[in-house]
Amino acid sequence: MIIIYGIKEKLNPIKAKLSDVIHCCMRETLGMPEDKRAHRFIPMDREDFYYPGGRSDAYTVIEINMIQGREKDTQKTLIKALFEKIEKKLGISPVDIEITIKEQPAHCWGFRGITGDEAELNYKINV
Repeated sequence: MIIIYGIKEKLNPIKAKLSDVIHCCMRETLGMPEDKRAHRFIPMDREDFYYPGGRSDAYTVIEINMIQGREKDTQKTLIKALFEKIEKKLGISPVDIEITIKEQPAHCWGFRGITGDEAELNYKINV
């Protein structure tokens, strides 16, 4: 699951395109299937979204939650692909993008009525 935060006036107009860019990177880097898009957008009021100095109102936070197992280099490749493609496709500078990958063991996930370690996934975790 991916959660994206930003100032609503900046985030709302680009949600669909940003979702496409993020999912493209997930597919190319991690081999995620086309139908495994799980994105949650949190458009925020300007007064509720504080961000570091030197950033613009386009500042966007992307939290990627995934089952533990991807290699360090794979995760770094994903982060770099996101910076590159978001800038290229949406014009948001990498300085205005913050990405966090949060991994949890498979047994900490629950979906389709089972835990992640019981699931038969149609994609690889250890990449």
